[in-house]
Amino acid sequence: MFSSILIANRGEIACRVMRTARRMGIRTVAVYSDADAGAMHVAAADIAYPIGPAPARDSYLNIARILDAARHSGAEAIHPGYGFLSENAEFAEACAAAGVVFIGPPPAAIRAMGSKSAAKSLMEQAGVPLVPGYHGANQDPAQLATEAARIGYPVLIKASAGGGGKGMRVVERAGDFMESLAGAKGEAASSFGDDHVLIERYLTRPRHIEIQVFADTHGHTISLFERDCSIQRRHQKVVEEAPAPGMDPARRAQMGEAACAAARAIGYTGAGTVEFIAENDDFFFMEMNTRLQVEHPVTEMVTGLDLVEWQLRVAAGQPMPAAPAAPRGHAIEVRIYAEDPDRDFMPAVGRIDHLRQPDETANVRIDTGVRAGDTISVHYDPMIAKLIVWDQDRDGAVRRLRHALAGYELVGPRTNLDLLRRIAGHPAFAAAALDTGFIARHAAELTPAPSPSPREVLAAVAAFVVGARSPVPSAADPWSPWDAAGSWRMNGSAAQEVVLHDHAGTHTVRIHSDWTMDLPDGTVQSGPAGGLNGVRTAITIHAGADQVVAIWAGVNWPFRVLDPLAPPLAEHSGAGQVTAPMPGRVIELCTQPGATVSRGDILLIIEAMKVQMRLTAPRDGVIGSVRVTVGDLVDDGAELVTYA
Repeated sequence: MFSSILIANRGEIACRVMRTARRMGIRTVAVYSDADAGAMHVAAADIAYPIGPAPARDSYLNIARILDAARHSGAEAIHPGYGFLSENAEFAEACAAAGVVFIGPPPAAIRAMGSKSAAKSLMEQAGVPLVPGYHGANQDPAQLATEAARIGYPVLIKASAGGGGKGMRVVERAGDFMESLAGAKGEAASSFGDDHVLIERYLTRPRHIEIQVFADTHGHTISLFERDCSIQRRHQKVVEEAPAPGMDPARRAQMGEAACAAARAIGYTGAGTVEFIAENDDFFFMEMNTRLQVEHPVTEMVTGLDLVEWQLRVAAGQPMPAAPAAPRGHAIEVRIYAEDPDRDFMPAVGRIDHLRQPDETANVRIDTGVRAGDTISVHYDPMIAKLIVWDQDRDGAVRRLRHALAGYELVGPRTNLDLLRRIAGHPAFAAAALDTGFIARHAAELTPAPSPSPREVLAAVAAFVVGARSPVPSAADPWSPWDAAGSWRMNGSAAQEVVLHDHAGTHTVRIHSDWTMDLPDGTVQSGPAGGLNGVRTAITIHAGADQVVAIWAGVNWPFRVLDPLAPPLAEHSGAGQVTAPMPGRVIELCTQPGATVSRGDILLIIEAMKVQMRLTAPRDGVIGSVRVTVGDLVDDGAELVTYA
């Protein structure tokens, strides 16, 4: 077994690999970019090496710098995690040339599955069923449009070299094909350095089922059962579970054998995932991920195995340990992202001001790479953590998921926590009515309009504000009325007013000396710690520089505390400008000052966390100024283009 390994990754997967290595007595080496100097994975490692500037291409994708860190640290092997260089055959070859073991499959296996088009041809030869589509080398847009028409709409455009939902577009009709193709190719080139795409029939109610496979160098290839990853947004997984609901043993064996056949066809070793799309009684090969998957914890929870330990043992030349004959119980994982579900899941950035996670137990696990005080930046994936729960059956796991999500508190960047809570509480999720259109189909319930702030929350925030205003009694004269923490006033009414502003407007709460509160909807009896008429609720209050956030059952209720003598809040109109819908980097300008534009014309393209957004003209007119240049980093809401 290795005595020292380098993890060529960051965030939660780097921390996850280190946890297993530490348990096995293996020294860990981290690498980090300038943006990650204070990151959690750096602090968790035995030693850490800087590898360059924040952009991934200059640091985490820089093979020479990573191998240099391995040489200086004395690491015997490199674990690539997922993303970055994990499925890069050149990196695996460079590791071998440098005398360092690559903890992953052989380069030939990575290449075989690295191109989705080539992989599908190989799978066809191996007898693995495929979705009807076009996987050819001709990338002429007219030819691709012809193939899409032959397949029949709707079709799915998919980056040939990619994964993780990058470079994918669903096209409902022929008139949208060319624009969608350009967007998919642009994202593919940015994410993978290869803009080749394939076209497939888009199944309307599919489930995304994947099989965890493992192979060693002693000729053993096995399936460690399936995961259902159907609940997705932007073609990226949000909820995963194992085993797949409704999976009978015969279908499990059939899909497991197809996945093992795919692995054997390319001489695979190590951990891999064969992904299928399933509809009714049919299932079709989609792709093989030649690495450990983000959702591997649910497989670990139902098998009792440590898949990272298996990776290390296989890479060291040892045979695989014994595997269970069937999955045990049920596990569900949700991915907690810094993103805004109300704005088409645009990535969010910012400092994590408050973080309280549920306690980890035998039934609850949290994989994360961030702490309170860390910042989610524009440079990397916006995933904050993975919350995994386990129970004896699916009903129990769903119940535990709801409870754990209610105890997950985070203040800072926008997150998808509210969406995850609504998914976990949705009747269709409880009934396991799952497919890849789940979020879109239930959008009205999953992303509803904001509801009014509950009176319990208003009372708790008002009580907090009054407490914060109260002076600290003087040690010299603790009975001085000038230091009293009550609402007594000379020649005035014994009451204080707290003016709070939230998404619904401005609310005035009047608090009397006996802690009677006049709320907007009536009078209640409260107390210094909040509560209504003697009923206490567990509400966390976090006070920031410009707002107070109440957290109740995991839901954030932000408020601004207003001075009642200040002028009313002004509303800003952006009719004459185009602003950034998300923080990111400008990658292309399509207009200039003085240009005449029509509504819908593309003005510029920005990118954040490998997501590209094309910003269009909101109305006809003449461009007055362009405030940015290619390469600029912009904040959410920054003014980019103005009209004359």
